[in-house]
Amino acid sequence: MKRILIQNAILVNEGRKVAASVVIEGEKIAEILVDGQLPADSCEEVIDAAGCYLLPGVIDEHVHFRDPGLTHKADITTESHAAAAGGITSIMDMPNTNPQTTTLEALDEKFDLLAAKSSVNYSCYFGATNSNYTLLPQLDKHRVCGVKIYMGASTGNMLVDRTASLRNIFGGTDLLIAAHCEDQGTIRKNTDRYKKEYGENVPLEFHPAIRSAEACYRSSELAVQLARETNARLHIMHISTAKELNLFTQAPLTEKRITAEACIPHLMFAEEDYAVLGGRIKCNPAVKTADDRKALRDAVNDGRIDAIATDHAPHLLNEKEGGALKAASGIPILQFSLVSMLELADKGVFTIEKIVEKMCHAPAEMYKIANRGYIRRGYQADLVLVRPDSNWKVSAECIRSKCKWSPFEGHTFNWKVEKTFVNGHLLYNNGSIDENYRGQELRFEK
Repeated sequence: MKRILIQNAILVNEGRKVAASVVIEGEKIAEILVDGQLPADSCEEVIDAAGCYLLPGVIDEHVHFRDPGLTHKADITTESHAAAAGGITSIMDMPNTNPQTTTLEALDEKFDLLAAKSSVNYSCYFGATNSNYTLLPQLDKHRVCGVKIYMGASTGNMLVDRTASLRNIFGGTDLLIAAHCEDQGTIRKNTDRYKKEYGENVPLEFHPAIRSAEACYRSSELAVQLARETNARLHIMHISTAKELNLFTQAPLTEKRITAEACIPHLMFAEEDYAVLGGRIKCNPAVKTADDRKALRDAVNDGRIDAIATDHAPHLLNEKEGGALKAASGIPILQFSLVSMLELADKGVFTIEKIVEKMCHAPAEMYKIANRGYIRRGYQADLVLVRPDSNWKVSAECIRSKCKWSPFEGHTFNWKVEKTFVNGHLLYNNGSIDENYRGQELRFEK
């Protein structure tokens, strides 16, 4: 097996930074060398990583690759390339495609598509509906990352709104239940209020008032209540409000049955950004106040937020027009997620160790992913080299998502992803992608 030596890096892993070198042998991490240690055997390739940070590959538990059925705006090939360019080595895809991933047949077809087209490692969620809960015991716990439940309508409208169905879902599986929480009754009431004033053309600035903090809290509170009653394993996705954070604890991740995720848009943007970016930052749940953003950032640091993901959700730019009611909700952000968080590290918001914990280690722990998420001997060599002090500006030409736009266009980042290794294979190298490589299906120790 080919041996690759990555030398002179600053390794960030398991809460510490250390000068180190790493040997990749085949697909796996063979040696971690510190204090001037030398490799046990010769290496066919040596990469000088002086000045770079070596991190575990990012695991993004929350992406929408739009494949099958919505491939005019994204597909597994293009979005997995965007992932690799952003230092992401594993993804978990959402079920609101066409057809929706809500039958066993559609699930098998999704896995086949991912195997044929994904350049990075992958799994996908099974989508819960009001009536398919009888299928949950048939899911392979070692293949399926979790059950996605929409307790609020969003893109694709997979709303589960019957109390009996919710109880059957929460009580019917020991897989992780990943919940989108927004109370539909509250949203409907708010929508009616603004439509009375503005008709069908409600200005975009009212999106966070329609999909309000109260809508988020009421639904998240219900999900937590159901999880406690049934002892379900609940993960509430894209928390967007300070109030919701009261539902979560600062206990160690290994002691939690109820966990929370923050997504890049809610950590980077606030409602004043609508004036400049408009529909480009419209997502569900909505980007809210600067106070909410600060509370989320604080919760990442104190442990109430357990993981950081993207909710990468491409649309064409013309689908993002039309104000609060008509513009599509969703942001293509995958390629710029890691460098966005490293920018916040430069500003003192997070440490780089905290970013690695929330984007690499925590997803591996929460989903019980086998042999990934850490830089450890014997683990799969999913690694990313990033270089600080490397200013570069985001332009349409560098965007790899099929939709070819980003809310970060024109923004200058200080960190640059130089190399991304997936299973020991150099998939992304300073702007180049090996388009022939295919990632592996994630396996879960459940």
